[in-house]
Amino acid sequence: MKILFTSLMCIWFTVLIGQDMTAESEVIISTQLPAWFQLYQDLHASPELSFYEEETSSKMAQVLRKQGFEVTTDFGGHGVVGVLKNGPGPTVMVRADMDALPVVEDTGLPYASTILTNDENGNQVGVMHACGHDLHMTVWSATAQLLSELKDQWKGTLVFIAQPAEERSGGAKAMLADGLYEKFPRPDYALALHTSASLEVNKIGYVSGYAMANVDFMKITIFGEGGHGAYPHTTKDPVVLAARTILDLQTIVSREISPLEPAVVTVGKISGGTKGNIIPDQVELELTMRSYSDEVKEALIEKIKRICIGNAIAAGLTEDKYPEFWLRPEDTPALFNDPELTDELAAMLKKRLGEEQVVEVKPVMAGEDFSEFGRVEPKIPISLFWLGAVAPEKIKAAEAGEIELPSLHSSKFAPVAEPAIETGVKAMSAAVLHLLGKEK
Repeated sequence: MKILFTSLMCIWFTVLIGQDMTAESEVIISTQLPAWFQLYQDLHASPELSFYEEETSSKMAQVLRKQGFEVTTDFGGHGVVGVLKNGPGPTVMVRADMDALPVVEDTGLPYASTILTNDENGNQVGVMHACGHDLHMTVWSATAQLLSELKDQWKGTLVFIAQPAEERSGGAKAMLADGLYEKFPRPDYALALHTSASLEVNKIGYVSGYAMANVDFMKITIFGEGGHGAYPHTTKDPVVLAARTILDLQTIVSREISPLEPAVVTVGKISGGTKGNIIPDQVELELTMRSYSDEVKEALIEKIKRICIGNAIAAGLTEDKYPEFWLRPEDTPALFNDPELTDELAAMLKKRLGEEQVVEVKPVMAGEDFSEFGRVEPKIPISLFWLGAVAPEKIKAAEAGEIELPSLHSSKFAPVAEPAIETGVKAMSAAVLHLLGKEK
């Protein structure tokens, strides 16, 4: 009887604490939301390109210092690492990305970016948070504040990282190469979120398992033997060879990769020649390849090279004029959301936010270098969820075919920010508190 009474008391105490924590969280969120929205507007109006996030990282460091975190700056470039220790318990890492895109904003928002800068090639470009990284940083900052103010209600260690250069696929690798998991507490779990341009605001989307793709870029130089356009028989035309190759590459996905394995091969750029009556000596192709598994990724690369070389041989070119291949080193590995962790958090969030507010969504072929943080051996369970940011009436209009929703990276992408921030903070703080309550 005494054992039963003790067990019931423990359950009652746990439920009571959870209710108190939720109530206190709601008060903090409702009180602080206007200030968080103001932070969002500031971040949106002052974006910085990948590898140039100096002012943005300073703002993120200031946020963490104010909340009592031990802060390290300029880590892996302009990366920021904040650690808040609060006794024995699990270590949970929360990541936000800081960089913006070279896009001229066309949203008409009162806080729209008007920033113009020169890129690394000296070209003047606009700068815009067209992928929602300003929302990510705001939710991250607000969650840090909320958890700091609830410090008497949890035990463990928080590691908050503000990552540079996600859009260029270099920031996560740089932070890991600088010793993120050696110089700071190694996380038991790592979490992130990403703004969705197709999910209704106030909703959270989740994907268990593969959620985003391997992203690889390749440049191919196709050689030939140039000459006068009037005498094609005296040449080996690389333009024709490139055209043939582009078509042949499409058979890789349709005929050489299992239809059960997602894969994409897209030739996005072709350049060569100087004039219509001159057959050039070479043509350049630029490709993007998308996949989920490492096996398919390597198969795509091998098959592309085989087809290109085979076409060169068929055209009568000698080995010294076989195609040249260049793979961009900043590849992005596929994002694999740990199924056990993701399903557990999804079930918890459905109870906290409501069944209809937490929905399973489909994987996409875009890339996200948050994936890097889960691939270091021994692997760390990671999970990234989608944060809805589109007005319900626009979702309905798009479903009816009346409008097209601006996608991520669009100059017209304008999330419904304030309610998205509120939902993001509720979801992320609930996820972190849930994991801090687990046995280490």
